[in-house]
Amino acid sequence: MRLALDATYSIGHNLTGVGVYCREMLWGIAALDPSAPISFLYRPHRILASFKEHLPANAGRGLLLETLGRRDGLFHGLNQRLPQRSFRKQVVTFHDLFVLTAEYSTLEFRRRFAEQARHAAASADVIIAVSEFTAGQIRDLLGVPASRIQVVHHGVRPGPPPSNLRAKVILHVGAIQTRKNLVRLVTAFAAAPEDWRLVLAGGSGFGAETVYSAIEESPARERITVTGYVDKATLTRCYAEASVFAFPSLDEGFGMPVLEAMAAGVPVIASNRGALPEVCGDAAVMVDALDTRALAQNLNQLCSDAEFRKEMAERGTLRATQFSWSRAVAQTQSVYSQLQ
Repeated sequence: MRLALDATYSIGHNLTGVGVYCREMLWGIAALDPSAPISFLYRPHRILASFKEHLPANAGRGLLLETLGRRDGLFHGLNQRLPQRSFRKQVVTFHDLFVLTAEYSTLEFRRRFAEQARHAAASADVIIAVSEFTAGQIRDLLGVPASRIQVVHHGVRPGPPPSNLRAKVILHVGAIQTRKNLVRLVTAFAAAPEDWRLVLAGGSGFGAETVYSAIEESPARERITVTGYVDKATLTRCYAEASVFAFPSLDEGFGMPVLEAMAAGVPVIASNRGALPEVCGDAAVMVDALDTRALAQNLNQLCSDAEFRKEMAERGTLRATQFSWSRAVAQTQSVYSQLQ
């Protein structure tokens, strides 16, 4: 059975967490059998001059990249969408469903997302959920039976070598948006030791103006930096130099940045929302996402206690080894095999 994958979100250089997942799947699945032809679906407006450099060597060999509706094929939608024209067998990955439960995006985006998600859930033979938490939401919100859902956790690549140049920096990685709960983080940071800085690494998203206003009004505003989107090399350097990683998100279907921080040896403080407890285990300081005082107190403890930071960093490094892209690819390939 021929395999087709949605390459849309793997193209380009400014990848989000979903884009990282898509690229890891494309390369990982292709590497399992380099001689096997794989078709890639894309949307023409997303194509860049550098398109080919982001695809495996066997991409489209003997097939058109835009092949749709192959009755003899298996299609994997890597980001919660499936084409209207069906393949013989279809798999779709769901990363989160926060759009269906809270106002973290525009009304038009929520309407469009709901329509696409319901179509994908109804059309797929198997739904891959990136966490047990997301699997539960698929069952509860979309009415999909557990028998059609399989959980495949994200992986993480090894972090940068341990650095002796750790700065007194609290790092957050992710879009500047309402869902990330950054207003509370900015407020909590004001109580941190005065020789510490807060770095928010990510581009602007829904509700960013509220975060920027909170920064302007903060007594610690001179110690807060917003970098905008950072490329892979810069992100690696951010992880290597940070001493604390803060991720107080209100909702996460997985939470890839916490794993990246753990793999880089950075102690993590995260909220107890969404899939974060599942991903972090006992390797992070967990706080109530709505309790700004608790967030401030725990940030202070991490900033002030080097031994505690070392302990949490060691726990995180060990935890990160339990998640790998090779395992995620193998589990995904197993899903394909079940449908052949």
